[in-house]
Amino acid sequence: MYPIMKSLSFQIPDQIDLNEYDFKMAMAVKLYETGKISIGQAADIVNLSKSSLIDVMKNYGSSILFAYSTDDLKTDLENA
Repeated sequence: MYPIMKSLSFQIPDQIDLNEYDFKMAMAVKLYETGKISIGQAADIVNLSKSSLIDVMKNYGSSILFAYSTDDLKTDLENA
């Protein structure tokens, strides 16, 4: 089952070098860090697997270690 997503539109100044992927990653990582979404939801935003997102998060100054939920851990263990 695919998650229901809403679409948001943002305008940023032309001089800011930011592509859509980087914007989605920054938003997904920040929402995850603040506990607003799970690691799975963050991965869905950027169309990555959870493990790929975890690998990429370090490039955005983030780590999975501080906010890995019990539900995410249980799901990952069941899928291992």
